[in-house]
Amino acid sequence: MKQQTLAGGFEKYQRTTKRGKFLSEMEQIVPWAELCRMIEPYYYTGRSGHKLMGSAALV
Repeated sequence: MKQQTLAGGFEKYQRTTKRGKFLSEMEQIVPWAELCRMIEPYYYTGRSGHKLMGSAALV
């Protein structure tokens, strides 16, 4: 008999944590695109050194 797997996994059964609730609220409240535009002129361009992740990864 072939073993069945859950297509969606167990994520649908997990409770929302305080951290998850906080992050989802912050996603709705903070204007991330505008904040990234404000940071971009001051963000290090990476002319030398390690690879950069982009300014959006900081926020």
